[in-house]
Amino acid sequence: MPKQKLKQKKTKKIQIIEPDIHYKVLDLIEENPKITQRELSKKLGVSLGSINFCMKALIDVGHIKVENFKKNPQKLNYLYLLTPQGIGVKSTLMIDFLKRKMSEYEALKSEIDSINKKIDKEL
Repeated sequence: MPKQKLKQKKTKKIQIIEPDIHYKVLDLIEENPKITQRELSKKLGVSLGSINFCMKALIDVGHIKVENFKKNPQKLNYLYLLTPQGIGVKSTLMIDFLKRKMSEYEALKSEIDSINKKIDKEL
């Protein structure tokens, strides 16, 4: 029974993460497993606290796993690795991301065309 409650909590936590951030975090981690949360924060323009929340959620749901650098005496640096589940989720998020961006592009292109027509009429 406690596992069910834990799953519900994980589901709620992961639903709070904005899909574009979720995708971009997974993508950046895949590109550079040694990336720090501070670097993720800067690259994505998101607060460090939000990145920390996101990372904890991604670890909780099993999309990433974290390991300490074994040779680092301070043990402050981590290595983030996408799990097989995380790779699958990233693929789905990437497709959804591309669809959203294509839709935004088409809407923007239509708006630009409309404005250009108005400008042509006025000239």
